[in-house]
Order: sequence, then structure tokens, then C-alpha cells
Amino acid sequence: MSPQSSSAALVAGLIDVFADTALSGNPLAVVEGADNLSDAQMRRIAGEFNQAETTFVMQSDRGDLKLRSFTAAGVEVGGAGHNALGAWLWLAEDGKLGPIEAPRTFQQEIGGEVLPIELRRVDGRIVGRMKQSTLKLGPALTDLAPLTAALGLSCEDVLSEPAARVADTGVAHLLVRLADISAVDRAEPSARGLLKVLAAASAEGCYVYALDGAAPSRAYARFFNPSVGLWEDAATGTAAGPLAAYLASESMISGAMEIEQGTKMGRRSILRVSLASEPEVSGAGIIVMRGRLSI
Repeated sequence: MSPQSSSAALVAGLIDVFADTALSGNPLAVVEGADNLSDAQMRRIAGEFNQAETTFVMQSDRGDLKLRSFTAAGVEVGGAGHNALGAWLWLAEDGKLGPIEAPRTFQQEIGGEVLPIELRRVDGRIVGRMKQSTLKLGPALTDLAPLTAALGLSCEDVLSEPAARVADTGVAHLLVRLADISAVDRAEPSARGLLKVLAAASAEGCYVYALDGAAPSRAYARFFNPSVGLWEDAATGTAAGPLAAYLASESMISGAMEIEQGTKMGRRSILRVSLASEPEVSGAGIIVMRGRLSI
């Protein structure tokens, strides 16, 4: 298809994902009707919005809709995280998906996969729950010194149980357990050092977390992803899903998990993950801006 003409206008805006109040959670830019946009146009639009990710909604011959997401740096990302959840919440809240009075399941084509997402109304708000891929684990990191140095932490801050390793339920991220919330907040990664560690581990981003001693099914986390030009992310479903699945595989949790992320950034987010055959990430969102994008 030919690119959109310069006179075209598309519905677009911002939604705060994994948010209970406006201006919290993880903001996502959404662009509807993007079928005729070229890759170059999508990258430029994502740069214009300058959010962690911008998701473009398209028609699909494999599912109900196709989603493509780009970072502000122009890197395309996959996985069913806030980039996917936010787009469906955006469409549902605007009535584009019809009534959601009873739970409804849609099929989303994303990153070469077709994955289900369920939307339902809870206490007047639409909540999405989406299934990710089956967990894949990489080998445990045996030399933690480069990782510890890259995070700007001491060796006492990084715990060995469970081992730091790459986990993937759609996107491969390095999961690193730290001693406590204070250690998570003290992390000051070196971009150069962390990029080397991630490249050696074949990981995209790094998810550092601490478990609540009184409630192991609760975690406090931060996410760094210099590989795609994203320094810190406020809520990362593609990291929360594999974290819950990994901890479950180590018999440290069962059933479900709740993760607080983004607090250090002033964008507190709560991600909820349930565990069946594959992890399911759930949350709600709040549309904070809707308009027309002229290109």
C-alpha cells in the first residue's frame, strides 16, 4: 500500500497503562488506522510522541487486529506488554470494540504471534488480561561482577537465589534479584556496561527486583532497556510476565503475583500477573488525551 498522503489525519492520543489515576502508570501513545503508514512514518511519529512506546493499530488477516510498536528512538518492539494492553484499553474505552458488558476475548497479532486478550468491566472500568508465550529460560549468569558493576551496586546487593538469568515470554529480559527495595532504588546503571552484559546474555532489557519478605508474591521492580534507547520504563508487562513465571518455576510463588514498578520515576504502576499454562498480565488504563494526528 502507498503511504498516507500529507493531508491524512489519524485518531491518536495517550493512555496511562497500569494506572489507577491519571498521570500515573506507564504512558502509551496510540495511533489508530495505521495500515497505510510506512515503517519510516511510524518511526517518525513515535519520535514525535517521544514516549517509551507508540503502538499502531492495523487490520489483521490472522487475528482481530494487528499491533506494531516503536520506541521514541525508532526501534520496533514486540511482546504483549503495556504496548499491547494499552492499545486494547484505548479502543475499548472509546467504544471501538462494541459493548464490554460481559467478558470478551480478542485475538491480537503482535510480533509474529497471535495471542488472546480478554476485556471485562470491573467496578465501572475496563480491565484487560492478556496471555503471553510459554516461558523460556536462559542459563544462569555465573560471573556476577560485570552485572553488579554495570548496575552501580555492591556484590552484597545482588542475590544468587534465584539466579540472575534471561527469561522470555515474548521478549528476552535479564531478571536480577536484589537484596531489598533500597538496593533497587540505589541502582544507577552504566549504559555502556549494561549494554555489554545484555549483549553477552542475549537479552533486551534488565529487570531488577526485590521480593517482599512478608509476602513473596509481591515485588518491587525497575526496568532498564538501553538496547532499544529506553533508559527506564515505568511498567513493563514483557518483564513482569517472565518474572512471575520464573519465580513459579523455582517454586517461590504460585497462582499470582503483584509487582510495583515506576515508583522511583514518580509513575507508580501496579502490574498483576496470574499463572496458568502461560503467564497472564492484567491491568486497566486511563485515557489522558485524544485527538487527530496530521501527517
